[in-house]
Amino acid sequence: PLMPAYYFWGDDDFALQKAVQDLRQRTLDAAWASFNYDVISADAANSPTQALNQAMTPPFGQGQRLVWLQNTSLGQRCPEGVLAEFERTLPQLPETTVLLLTSAAKPDGRAKFTKFFKSQGEIREFATISPWKTDQIRQQVVSVAQGRKLALEPSTIDLLAEAVGNDTRQLHLELEKLALYWGANPQPIPPAVATELVTVSTQTSLKLAQALKQGDAPTALTLVNDLLDRNEPALRIVATLVSQFRLWLWLKVLIQSGVQSDAEVAAAAEVANPKRIYFLKQEVRSLNLSQLQRSLPLLLELESDLKQGRDERATLHTKVIELCQGLRPGGV
Repeated sequence: PLMPAYYFWGDDDFALQKAVQDLRQRTLDAAWASFNYDVISADAANSPTQALNQAMTPPFGQGQRLVWLQNTSLGQRCPEGVLAEFERTLPQLPETTVLLLTSAAKPDGRAKFTKFFKSQGEIREFATISPWKTDQIRQQVVSVAQGRKLALEPSTIDLLAEAVGNDTRQLHLELEKLALYWGANPQPIPPAVATELVTVSTQTSLKLAQALKQGDAPTALTLVNDLLDRNEPALRIVATLVSQFRLWLWLKVLIQSGVQSDAEVAAAAEVANPKRIYFLKQEVRSLNLSQLQRSLPLLLELESDLKQGRDERATLHTKVIELCQGLRPGGV
């Protein structure tokens, strides 16, 4: 059943827009959509008041009315007067209206507005999953495939999770390709079929992080070329490297400061599955703290060079060699 009010937030723009589209299809009657669909930009004067007024207007013809207040900052700061309007209007919304607010930023859970909104409607998160949160990425593959009524063999799920990482747009594209290819076949899709059709990218960036950690420049340079040849954006490669190195540095600091239990380490490093800590500890064993501390500024420097428009391949090659030299086993 539809709620009267929704607040969608998060930086995974593709997933958020897809949810908006689904909501539109469920709310509006196609023939009357142009009369009953109001999109209000947060920059418009008195946009919250405008949205609430529209929301109280009965729809024309068939279907319901959908009022969408875009890019709102009410979840971060809501003037008293606007809060009072919401408190007055939301409980009175006609059953024929659905009110939608969207924002990239997370609504502040302590704010009166957020608490009130939650009591009347639903707040839904569309945040990009961190590349190292493999359990959540795998779960995302499962739920999107189920939504498309696609059965996948367990090893096909793993393969897709590795291939697309946290990129929901690519996940939808790959599943669409598989669905077209597989047709009405009721059997789960085997990994051999997926290997033929699926484009691999994020996991290669994680392999690149492993090669850097071992100080293996030839492998690291080959992986950089592979990624760029497949049109992987250089800044996305760097984002994956930064998050992986941050995680390693965090773990090393926790281990050296004497935190013993894997569960405590997992909680502090925001790793969803404490079982992964054992393997992560093995990964950082060969590194010393000062090597990791020196690597992050190099990666941030690399990010800033790329943002200033330096040549991607040359810049990545130079920094990869520097990083490998600093991370060679036995380095100080």
